[in-house]
Amino acid sequence: MNDKGFRHVYGPVPSRRLGRSLGIDLVPLKVCNYDCIYCQLGRTTQKTLERKPYVAIETILAELKQKLASSDVPDYISLAGSGEPTLNSEIGGLIQKIKQMTHIPVAVLTNGSLLWMPEVREALLTADLVLPSLDAGDEELFRYVNRPHPAISFEQMVEGITEFTRIFQGEVWLEIMLLAGVTGMPAEIKKIAALAGRIRPARTQLNTVCRPPAEEFAFALSATQIRVMKKYFPAPVDIISHRRRDRSLASASFHVSSQDVLALLSRRPCTSSDIASGLNMPLNEVLKQLDVLATAGKLSTSVTSGKRFYTIIQPPEESK
Repeated sequence: MNDKGFRHVYGPVPSRRLGRSLGIDLVPLKVCNYDCIYCQLGRTTQKTLERKPYVAIETILAELKQKLASSDVPDYISLAGSGEPTLNSEIGGLIQKIKQMTHIPVAVLTNGSLLWMPEVREALLTADLVLPSLDAGDEELFRYVNRPHPAISFEQMVEGITEFTRIFQGEVWLEIMLLAGVTGMPAEIKKIAALAGRIRPARTQLNTVCRPPAEEFAFALSATQIRVMKKYFPAPVDIISHRRRDRSLASASFHVSSQDVLALLSRRPCTSSDIASGLNMPLNEVLKQLDVLATAGKLSTSVTSGKRFYTIIQPPEESK
């Protein structure tokens, strides 16, 4: 556990979709029912469909209360983190208790694969925003890109997202990950766009690889290529992969320890600007801490799409 006592609540982290997002991990690292080739967290180590209380919601709520009292107000509280959050069978009760605690909107970032289950749909109904994914237009590419648990059917997954979107009183933003040479071509885009038309989300959001992916063969599309793909989808459509962040987010700093930086990097690779934005630190202070951590052998770096990303080498004990 880090020096502030947080194991499951992290950030706020910079999000191209949600602004400054205070994240909550509901499952251990890489407990998921997908093993997506583009995942920034690496390959799935426990591929499962088992829903159970992986993390006690009382523990999460205690951390959240402390976090909200000690930091500035984020734009969203996001149930996301290190695996598929709907695998935690207590997610519905957690959402309800968070909303009793604060007026900050609650977002759920999910791959959408379990929304065919009535109990999962019901659990998410009290959220403010749900962001499922659709990365393929047919069963074959679904198996290639998302590498789901064998028991997950493509059509069942699509129908689950469609039904949830129909009954949900909040907004559904559908994220579509476009990969060069795979889904980022007109023939495949037309299939995905047809399904998006069937789902009818409030927004469709087009993304591509922005951080080091699980597999080296998951390649990004350029901004120009994505703009071409945008025309196939009914409005409104956002291109989020090349969206610039507001640099003013880091204008008011507060004390942040190296453990806060490590806790953020244990969830996903980040650039120095990501860290400055997410932790509300001046960039020069971030660079100082990154230099110290890299010298201590705790970080590695890689370059993706012309940006340098920092990755934790050995996750600190508190984030396991």
